[in-house]
Amino acid sequence: MKLYAERPVRACLQLLSDLLALSWAVLWITTALSLREVITGLDRPGELIASAGEGVSEHMATAAEAAERVPLAGESLAAPFTSVGGAGESLASAGTSFQESVAALALYLPLVTAVIPLALLAATWLPARARWVRQAAAVRSMRAMSPQARSRLLALRALTAVSPSRLTDAHEDPVGAWHADDPEATRVLAAMELNRLGLRSV
Repeated sequence: MKLYAERPVRACLQLLSDLLALSWAVLWITTALSLREVITGLDRPGELIASAGEGVSEHMATAAEAAERVPLAGESLAAPFTSVGGAGESLASAGTSFQESVAALALYLPLVTAVIPLALLAATWLPARARWVRQAAAVRSMRAMSPQARSRLLALRALTAVSPSRLTDAHEDPVGAWHADDPEATRVLAAMELNRLGLRSV
């Protein structure tokens, strides 16, 4: 499998595009990981809130139990402690909910941050790169053909891929010349196709 062209300019452009694509991917993956660390750091307040709520709930439960042991007025004395304990449980629940929200945000936001740029890369750079590799492989597979057959096939590919304004440089009627098997026009058309792909020869 051939990954780069044989002509220096085309090969340099391909290498540059690959490096830019790699840099783009690394940039956004790194950004996503950094964002995840920042968001995960926001989890600390939730831990403190949950811990404080649990502490209040436990202490008020202990105080309520002690108050209930007081003869006659035990239930009345325990009621405020029980109420505050309920508030502590609500606080702990809020802290846990906050932690869950931060965890979800730390998962999905960095994922979106990385996926969208990578999807853009996969929709632009990757298809063009894969197309060139496929076309170069197809041209290299012509080595088993005779030189004349190879030139005719390359010329045919040029007729479908090279711009019409450039095709007229080979012949005023490039399709007719190819059909008539004009050797000079066929040679020029074949060279155009190789040049388009940045290849020197098959």
